[in-house]
Amino acid sequence: MVEITHKNKSLRVAIAQAIVTVSKQETIDAIVNKLVPKGDVFEMAKTAGLFAVKKTADMIPDCHPLPVEYTAVSYRIEGLNIFIEIEVKCIYRTGVEVEAMHGASVIALTMYDMLKPIDKGIEINNIKLVEKKGGKSDWKNKFESLGLKAAVVVCSDTISAGVKEDKAGKAIIAKLNTCSVDVIDYVVVPDEIIDIQNVLNKHVADCTDILIYTGGTGLSVRDITPEAIIPLLDRRIPGIEEAIRSYGQERTPLSMLSRSVAGVKGKTFILALPGSTKGATESMEAIFPFVLHLFKIFKGARHD
Repeated sequence: MVEITHKNKSLRVAIAQAIVTVSKQETIDAIVNKLVPKGDVFEMAKTAGLFAVKKTADMIPDCHPLPVEYTAVSYRIEGLNIFIEIEVKCIYRTGVEVEAMHGASVIALTMYDMLKPIDKGIEINNIKLVEKKGGKSDWKNKFESLGLKAAVVVCSDTISAGVKEDKAGKAIIAKLNTCSVDVIDYVVVPDEIIDIQNVLNKHVADCTDILIYTGGTGLSVRDITPEAIIPLLDRRIPGIEEAIRSYGQERTPLSMLSRSVAGVKGKTFILALPGSTKGATESMEAIFPFVLHLFKIFKGARHD
């Protein structure tokens, strides 16, 4: 199966449709009046569809088992066409499109099976996905029009001395690029409060939209990035900090030791993330691109 452990859990919704076409009005009348010999067609087919949704992962090899939390089936009759619509919801890391289409397919097949003794001309048509919501695809290009600019700062004595190569900062830049954020500055500074603060003050003065630090958020006496940044912030945003830690905690218990910081100063959104490549990457996955909605809030507030 496809790797999805890096994804955030979110509300996933899918609506699928199938059409069953009968060959005579008498078949429609038998369904509506519940006179089909095999039983109540709509209710039996609905039940089969509910089972099908929950069993999708058993039938389709690459489908992940999902915690399905809602399924609804509705019917609409137009002439000799019976429109089947099924809606599926769950909160998980991957979508429920296949579950919805599998459910619609089995409902249609169940109706075919129940009706074939009284109608030999039944057809199943147009099994398709009508709508899907949830996941990062909903956010694709959503913030491109904002024209955001960012700077990335690597805080490390060893990297600034040329002893080690930076990977975390480059991983952050790669993620920003996928979110339509233009990285205008990339610097490496030693673990010194004055150097960290000088970069912050410069980019706040330049009205840089996003300033991301990586490194110096651990528990060593040399990890002083939070101590350098926090006194300069106008306001911290604890929800972002918690989202980063919560995402990491699901993947490693050590994430509870991270001291990531999120806040704003002036018109600049400031982040301090772990210095490890994995920690920086996971932190970015946890909040991007969703966190960019902050700038729409800023824009609205400034407009008012």
